[in-house]
Amino acid sequence: MASDNASGSRRPIDSALFADFARYFELSLALSEGQRAAVYEVRYRVYCEEFGYEPKEAFLDGRERDAYDDQSLHCLVTHRESRRPAGCVRLVLPEEGDQLPLEEHCADALDPDFMGRFADQRAGICEISRLAVDGDFRRRRGEKATRFGTREDFSFAERERRTFPLIAISLFVASAAGADLYGRPHCFAIMEPFLPVMLRRTGVVFERIGDDFEFRGTRAPYYARVDDLVRNAPDELRMAFGLVRDQFARDLGLGGAAESRALTGARSAA
Repeated sequence: MASDNASGSRRPIDSALFADFARYFELSLALSEGQRAAVYEVRYRVYCEEFGYEPKEAFLDGRERDAYDDQSLHCLVTHRESRRPAGCVRLVLPEEGDQLPLEEHCADALDPDFMGRFADQRAGICEISRLAVDGDFRRRRGEKATRFGTREDFSFAERERRTFPLIAISLFVASAAGADLYGRPHCFAIMEPFLPVMLRRTGVVFERIGDDFEFRGTRAPYYARVDDLVRNAPDELRMAFGLVRDQFARDLGLGGAAESRALTGARSAA
């Protein structure tokens, strides 16, 4: 089975860019009813209105959701100045006997030998799912037209716009932090072809574990261990992971800012 690797492709991330991202955006867990509503509204705008992946008429309240949401940890990126939700992701934490979304949507594309390794480790698996970045935070400079008309209500300085790619990166960092806190070291994801390439360039490396398949376009299944994601990432990403993990631990009431097991590599291999 072919796999992606980062040999020779990783590049350092500008620390100042991370500082700017924190200046313009806020990354948080979506724990309150209002925050969860904001997550579902971002998903509706992206999955229903923009790309048509889900039927709008199925979500008359403008909030896209499904059966996996109740067993998920949800994360939200908010634009500080406007307070507009900019992106979201969920970490699906299946109960005993439950499937991952990946196992439901692309079972025939998965490498059965690889998946067989986790038959007795179901309590340690999770899936990074429903990642969405609002279209206003993906468009190029000067691009105001959308398939639904013209948007004139948001204007960003070039310095601010340079941080937009970190929205998706930050959501993967948030997912890894959540997986580490919940003791779910084995992370799966379904991705479009461009996404693992973009992640690999910043040092976030996922292994392909199956064939391409058609699901709202071409997709493929991927896997990564949280420990490996953190250990092999550039210094800036490892620092961001530690800060986000400590923040989430406090928000979830899991104790103080204890040092991450993934950062120290203290967790034994499963």
